[in-house]
Amino acid sequence: MSKYARFALALAVGAGLSLASTGPADAETPKRGGVLNFVVGSKIPSYDGHIEGTFGMIHPIRPFYSSLIRINPQNPQSSTDFHCDLCVGEVPKGEEGGTLFKFKIRDDVKFHDGTPLTAADIKATLDKIVFPPKGVPSARKAFFKAVESIEAPSPTDLVIKLKFATGSFIPALAMPFNFVYSKKDLDEHGYSWHRTNINGSGAFKFKEHVKGSHVSGVRYEDYHFKGQPYLDGFKAISAPKLAVRVQAIRGDRAAIEFRGFPPKQRDDLVKALGDDITVQESDWNCVLMATPNQERANFQDPRVRQALTLAIDRWGGSQHLSRIAIVKTVGGVVFPNHPLAATKAELVALNGYGTDLKASRAKAKELLAAAGKSGMEFEFNNRGVDQPYKVVGTWLIGQWRQVGLKVKQRVQPSPPFYATLRKKKDFDVSIDFNCQSIINPIADISKFLGSAGNNYGNYLDQELEDLYNTLLQTGDEKKQREIIRVFEKRALSDQAHAAITLWWYKINPHRSYVKGWKIAPSHYLNQHLDQVWIDK
Repeated sequence: MSKYARFALALAVGAGLSLASTGPADAETPKRGGVLNFVVGSKIPSYDGHIEGTFGMIHPIRPFYSSLIRINPQNPQSSTDFHCDLCVGEVPKGEEGGTLFKFKIRDDVKFHDGTPLTAADIKATLDKIVFPPKGVPSARKAFFKAVESIEAPSPTDLVIKLKFATGSFIPALAMPFNFVYSKKDLDEHGYSWHRTNINGSGAFKFKEHVKGSHVSGVRYEDYHFKGQPYLDGFKAISAPKLAVRVQAIRGDRAAIEFRGFPPKQRDDLVKALGDDITVQESDWNCVLMATPNQERANFQDPRVRQALTLAIDRWGGSQHLSRIAIVKTVGGVVFPNHPLAATKAELVALNGYGTDLKASRAKAKELLAAAGKSGMEFEFNNRGVDQPYKVVGTWLIGQWRQVGLKVKQRVQPSPPFYATLRKKKDFDVSIDFNCQSIINPIADISKFLGSAGNNYGNYLDQELEDLYNTLLQTGDEKKQREIIRVFEKRALSDQAHAAITLWWYKINPHRSYVKGWKIAPSHYLNQHLDQVWIDK
C-alpha cells in the first residue's frame, strides 16, 4: 500500500468523525532544528485572536501565544481530551455541581518581553473575552453566557464561577483564539493594542511581518514546555491563489498548507511526489452560508429570506461541488454526524432542504411575488479567497438566478471584507461562515443568535434567544436534541436568518518530512506548532 493510501484511509471514530492515520511517525524521536515553511491562503485582518475568526490570522499568529487549556495535540480529533497549557495538572472537572472551576496556574511562564505571567493576566484576558467593555468587540462572547465571575485570588490561582452547569464551558475555554494577553499591556496600551502588536508566551517569538509576503517567528528559548519547540522557527508565506500554494508544496518551497486542498489538487500532488507526500483527511467543523442584512428593506420580510434558501440545490450541489471544492456534506446548524445533528429526514422538512428542487423553486417564486420582490436586484458580498468562497459564491448566484433574482457579486480581500461585516454593514447579502474549532454544538450554534458577536444579520430574535438560554441549562442529551431541532427550524426555515450551503471536508497533503502534526476537525486547532518537527 502506498504512503498516500495509508495516510488517507479514513477511520470512523467518535461521533462519526473522519480521522486519517498518522502512521509510524508517532513512535519516532523528534529531531531538533530547521525552519518550517508553510503557505497561508488569506491575508491577516488583525493580530487579535479575541476579535478574529479567520485561519489567515490563526495560522501565522497562534504560535506566538499560549492559552489556559488546549485540546491534546496528540488527539486533536477529540472534543473532550483537554490538557493544561498555562495551568498545572489535570483540567478541573468542576465543583459545586459543575459550577465552580479552580485552576492552579504555572509559576514558570514569562511573556516574550520578560514579564512574568500570572493568574492576573489570564483573568484580564478572560474579562476582555467574556465581559468586554462597551465598544470592545469579542467574537465569542456568546460562548460564555454561563460565566458569572472570574477571580485571581493569588498569582497562581484562577477561579471561575458559573451561573449554571453546562458542558459547553470547558470546550469553549479551550478554543485556540483565547490568546492570553499581558494585563500590563492591556492596562498600559488599551484593548486595541493587540490588533497591531504581539507579545505572547507561546513557543515562538515574533520576528517580522512583511505584508503581502510572510510572517516569521523564532524559537522562544524560555518556553514553559521544556525541550520544545523542536523547530528553530517558522515562516508563514502569504499565497492567496490556490495554484501558487500547490506549486509551493510541489516545488518544496513550502512543506504544508494547514487549511486544506480540494480533491484534484491532492491527487495531482500524490501523483507527482509519491512517497514524498503524506495526506491526512477529516470531516471539518466549518460551514459556509449566505446571510441577509435585515437592516436593508428588501430582507426584512421572512418570505424573501425563505426564497433565498428555497432556491438552493444542496443535494445536487454536494455531488458536484465536492469534486472541485473543499465542501461536501449537507447539514443544518450542528456539525454533521454528531448525535445532536439533524438526520436527513429531519433536514428535508426544512425550507431549502427538500429533494423536490422544482417544487422548492416554485415556492420561492411564489413567496417573492407575494412579498412584491419578483426579479429583485441585490449585491452579494463575497470574500476574495478562492477555496471555497469564490467557488461557492459563484454557485449561489447561479442558484438564485433560477428563481428570477438578479445578483451582482462584490469580491473583497479579507481585511475590507471583514470591515464590511463588522463596521460598515454596507451589504445586502454576504457570504458568511460558522467555522469553529473544538466540536461543541451547544456553543457553536450561538452563531445564529442576533446578539452574538460573530452574527452579522442585524436582527434580534427573542424566541431564538430564549430557546438558547433553555438549551444552555439542559443537561439531558435527548432534550438538548429536541430544543436544537426547534432552534434550527426557526433559524434556518421559518425566519431564514441565514441560508446554510454545505459543510466542509478537510484534505491536508504535506511533505512527508513534516512530523508531529495531526489533523483536527478544524483548521484552527493544533496550530501552536510546539510539537512539530522536521525529518529530512
